[in-house]
Amino acid sequence: MTDVNKLITDNIDVWTSAIKKRNSQGRGSSKKIELTGVKKLRELILELAVRGKLVPQDANDEPARVLLERIAEEKLQLVADKKIKKQKPLPTITDEEIPFVLPSGWEWLRLGNAGSGSTGKTPSTRNADFFGGNIQFIGPGNITPKGQLLEADKYLTELGVEQSTSAIAGDLLMVCIGGSIGKSAIAIEHVAFNQQINAMQPIEVLSKFLKHTVSTHTFYNSVIEKSTGSATPIINRGKWEELLIPIAPLAEQHRIVAKVDELMALCDQLDQQTEESLSAHQTLVEVLLAALTNSENVDDFQTSWQRIAEHFDVLFTTENSIEQLKQTILQLAVMGKLVPQNPSDEPASVLLEKIAEEKAQLIADKKIKKQKPLPPITDEEKTLELPSGWEWVKWDNIAIKIGDVDHKMPTEEPNGVPYVSPRDFFPNNVINFDNAKKILHSDFDRLAAKIQPQKGDIIFPRYGTIGANMLVETDIDFLASYSCCVIKTMHGFISAKYQFIFSLSFFVKGQCKKAEKKTTQPNVGIKSIQEFVVPLPPLAEQHRIEAKVDELMALCEQLKARLSDAQTTQLHLADAVVENALN
Repeated sequence: MTDVNKLITDNIDVWTSAIKKRNSQGRGSSKKIELTGVKKLRELILELAVRGKLVPQDANDEPARVLLERIAEEKLQLVADKKIKKQKPLPTITDEEIPFVLPSGWEWLRLGNAGSGSTGKTPSTRNADFFGGNIQFIGPGNITPKGQLLEADKYLTELGVEQSTSAIAGDLLMVCIGGSIGKSAIAIEHVAFNQQINAMQPIEVLSKFLKHTVSTHTFYNSVIEKSTGSATPIINRGKWEELLIPIAPLAEQHRIVAKVDELMALCDQLDQQTEESLSAHQTLVEVLLAALTNSENVDDFQTSWQRIAEHFDVLFTTENSIEQLKQTILQLAVMGKLVPQNPSDEPASVLLEKIAEEKAQLIADKKIKKQKPLPPITDEEKTLELPSGWEWVKWDNIAIKIGDVDHKMPTEEPNGVPYVSPRDFFPNNVINFDNAKKILHSDFDRLAAKIQPQKGDIIFPRYGTIGANMLVETDIDFLASYSCCVIKTMHGFISAKYQFIFSLSFFVKGQCKKAEKKTTQPNVGIKSIQEFVVPLPPLAEQHRIEAKVDELMALCEQLKARLSDAQTTQLHLADAVVENALN
């Protein structure tokens, strides 16, 4: 018998430290924290419960064998009373199927023999008389991963229920198709459900005990094993009802359910404590990083930075805190607080005069078209006081060109030229050319004449994944789709890396937010990007800033690597504790 309370308290650090980021497979994707240790603890509790290792057995309990006989007798009576249909006999259980040894008094049972099963059905949506009543119509989205049943989006009338399948309070509902296959919940009232859900009305078996058995990893693995389809797994009701479940004596089922409730409440407390700890840590990091951005000057910044640097190992222990540090570094860079100013630097005002002369020459040489004058920068747009030698400027005034290609998909050609979009952008400034669409060379030549990204230019997504900007670091010929704009860098006058740093900062993200057009998805127009205001340092300082940012970003990557190693260790520890408890 496993003492789970001791198991929890002795390994408290394992359960609360094993966390990882989830839903973060691409640029712009959401990032959530999964308390993996507590999740594993919940799974362990259920596995111990259905293996007879959670509560002691009592030799005086009526054995499960007698319970199964009563279930069979009651099912025969229900058939005779025409309350349920006669069921096809399920296959005899073989020794090869049994996944583990049960305690004395327990029995293995086919799920379908534990009650009366059914599959959901959706009434015809063309008949308005079926919908708008007061009986909830449940789909997979109404069942949470933790087994809660959420209120339905649709309701059926009594007439609609006759064209569907219904369940009563105490019935088990399980998703039988798709990415959420295996999710289950207990109905708490009369509900109807669709064809993506199977139901089981238990006979002489506690609903909660049955729910615990089908919520284990062991049962889930059997569901997947018997499912058909790869991209979209599906298990039909016949195969579902053939799956094995362990059945404890009824008295022990009651003890197990009570113990699981007690331990899951403890897991809820651990979840809450960990979330509160993470929240407090997050607030501390935010306050200390805000002190950096609020620094009066570089000296003040260095003092605040030293204060943080002394506690790096304590402060930056989550991926979110490291991402915050990165954003703070970018923000400080464009505020002129990351490196000291040098009075000997040629000021940005002189640099702007040289840029204007260069652009005038490019126009005279017919290499670029004359630009329409941009509106002057207002006092409201100057959101911070710039250091001496810096200037405010509109982005288009320091770029050769900011534009995009035609808003029509060119002809695809498997061996053609890469035509990239934000879905081909990966972290660490990597463009996946292999998976990008390829287009005809003739279309490439036509569109490249309008604007082609080249080494040192910036690709700026304008739709959906706004913020997943890329600095072009390759000489490969390619085009950026019309979902992006290209910012052509004036090399020799503007540091491409500084311009990229600026494009990633909250300073630009704030301007994007103001410029977003609320259509089917947020997007930022070319004209808005051209008019973004840029805090421009002297060229020499731009280079010092990019060197400092590279140095600090390398430090952030080291922190991430250490964090990843620590998380992997904690996950392995959690796995080891679980494995030892089950064996």
